[in-house]
Amino acid sequence: MTAVQLNAMNTELWQSIGAIADCEPLMKRLTRYAKKLVKAKNDPTLMTKEEFFAKIEQAEQQMERSEYSTLLPGEDLTTHLKRLGYDI
Repeated sequence: MTAVQLNAMNTELWQSIGAIADCEPLMKRLTRYAKKLVKAKNDPTLMTKEEFFAKIEQAEQQMERSEYSTLLPGEDLTTHLKRLGYDI
C-alpha cells in the first residue's frame, strides 16, 4: 500500500469515527471491534497462506529424514513424551 493510499484510508477512518462520535452505542461497538482487531494482529498463531504451506513443506522434509515420532495406539501425550526421553 502506498503512502497516499494509507493517508487516504487514515483520513476516511477518522472521518467515520467523527461521524459516530456522538452516538455512544456505536462508539462502544467500534471500541469492541478495535480491541478484536488488535488482538488478532498480536496473535502469534496467525500466518499467511505462504507461511502455512512452508510449514507443511518443512514437516514433510522432516518426515522424509525420519525426524518425527508417532503416538502408539491408546498412548496419551504425556506417555509419548516420556517414551521419547522428556522428564515430565
